[in-house]
Amino acid sequence: MKAVVVTAPGGPEVLQLQEVEDPQIKSDEVLIKVEATALNGADTFQRKGVYAPPPGSSQYLGLECSGTIEAVGEHVSRWKVGDQVCALLSGGGYAEKVAVPAGQVLPVPPGISLKDAASFPEVACTVWSTIFMMSRLSSGEILLVHGGSSGIGTFAIQIAKYRGVRVFVTAGSEEKLAACKELGADVGINYKTEDFVARVKEETSGKGVDVILDSIGQAYFKRNLDSLAFDGRLFVIGTLSGSVTELDLRVVLSKRLTIHAAGLRYRSPENKAVIVREVEENVWPAIVAGKDHPSCNLDQLSLPVARFQDLQGHCSTKRSGHDAETCSVCLVEFEDKDA
Repeated sequence: MKAVVVTAPGGPEVLQLQEVEDPQIKSDEVLIKVEATALNGADTFQRKGVYAPPPGSSQYLGLECSGTIEAVGEHVSRWKVGDQVCALLSGGGYAEKVAVPAGQVLPVPPGISLKDAASFPEVACTVWSTIFMMSRLSSGEILLVHGGSSGIGTFAIQIAKYRGVRVFVTAGSEEKLAACKELGADVGINYKTEDFVARVKEETSGKGVDVILDSIGQAYFKRNLDSLAFDGRLFVIGTLSGSVTELDLRVVLSKRLTIHAAGLRYRSPENKAVIVREVEENVWPAIVAGKDHPSCNLDQLSLPVARFQDLQGHCSTKRSGHDAETCSVCLVEFEDKDA
């Protein structure tokens, strides 16, 4: 089969489409013929050599895909050959075929094309597993999302609104804030011109928000704690501004705050299967109802695999400082129609 191979750490030019061996499935896995995959920020970090895949997983890029099942392991009962599916991966989406634990496979939501389904698993599982499963965000509460125009941000806005949550977002331009408001965000804060802590306090009569989803890290940590209400929960999913900070435990103790931090890629297959089941039960109905869809930033990019260097180059140039929010999920069609 063909796969996009990282020939050495570096820029998009190190990516080469090469012939490689087909993956072999285990008894609890399925083999998917890939229709499309998606470009996530983690793929650019792996390409640069700073984000290694988990031990035992595929060395190829790609954390999600859609396609058709070609083979099933002997212990797999739900899926059969010919099923059209999408899947959460630890790697391997940038190949013609990928082996996936059966518990990480999802049906394509009704009304969604097979290609577009590739952009759902990573973002849906990330958002649901963090602010809902762990931070227990519930109807009537207030959520603050940093990087509201990112793939994670736009998805979080929509599913949170679907579940009756008031949503605040930060973004770096009025254009991005307008896009977030079109998706349902109640309050938009331009972090370049406003102090988000002051604006949060103003909009909540001094109370603060209940949950914060943060990918910035160091630069926002103390300000995030100041923005939380009593019993508030901070969930950190990235460290774009740095990973080392100081913590005044008195703030946490006095406001009864909870700080979570987690990624998705390094979770066990068993844990991912639990998340995937919950996503199918809780998020898929919102997608079917048209209340949640992935956003490819403001560009809606979709390119054949032969132009993968172009797509990674586009994403890399968009990722700088706090404006890294501008790079989100973009589709890559594995069938090279330009070849």
